[in-house]
Amino acid sequence: MRHADPVAALLRANIRRSLRTGLGGVWVYGSLPAGNAVLAPNHHSWWDGYVLGEVAATLGADFRVLMTARQLARFPFLRRVGALGIQELRPAVRAARRGAWVVVFPEGAIQPAGPLREVKPGAAWIARAAGVPLVPVALRVVLRGGQLPEAYLRCGPAVTADLAAALARELTALDADLAGSDPEQPLAGYLRLVLGRASDHERLAWLSRALTRLTGDR
Repeated sequence: MRHADPVAALLRANIRRSLRTGLGGVWVYGSLPAGNAVLAPNHHSWWDGYVLGEVAATLGADFRVLMTARQLARFPFLRRVGALGIQELRPAVRAARRGAWVVVFPEGAIQPAGPLREVKPGAAWIARAAGVPLVPVALRVVLRGGQLPEAYLRCGPAVTADLAAALARELTALDADLAGSDPEQPLAGYLRLVLGRASDHERLAWLSRALTRLTGDR
């Protein structure tokens, strides 16, 4: 019988707390994988791995994420919550075959926010070797009209070739959605999957409505 890892449970709880107090929420557009898959997101934010891990946990999916050797050397304890080194392709393939979401950032490392950078072949190779879908995921963590940044994911259909073009299309579409929206309103078509912390003005608005009802002020 496999026993629960209390250190892993503590780490997951701390990561969840960090995400739910540091972000205003996580929103998703499109269909997330129902089973095992390789997810290939752009990587332009410190939050990216946490966001995808929390989405996986919310949907009950097993989770692995490939990290650079430098980052994994700094934070080796993240292995307990699904991190693998970028050279550990075979373990990643085995995890995908057993049912996990395996997240591979095809840009290789965190990049400045903006257009997609060069896409490396690792994500596509793992998906082919494991015989699982390869899903492009556009991801932005942005400050809109609230006090806290918000995370938005746009999931494209699985691809068998030209991941770079598919991911660039989804990222362009997500940027257009954000640029064309009212920053103080929910982004149309996106489902809020993970709650975050409300901005101060949202809490004050709720208090103002409650006081208005109690006092009869208009």
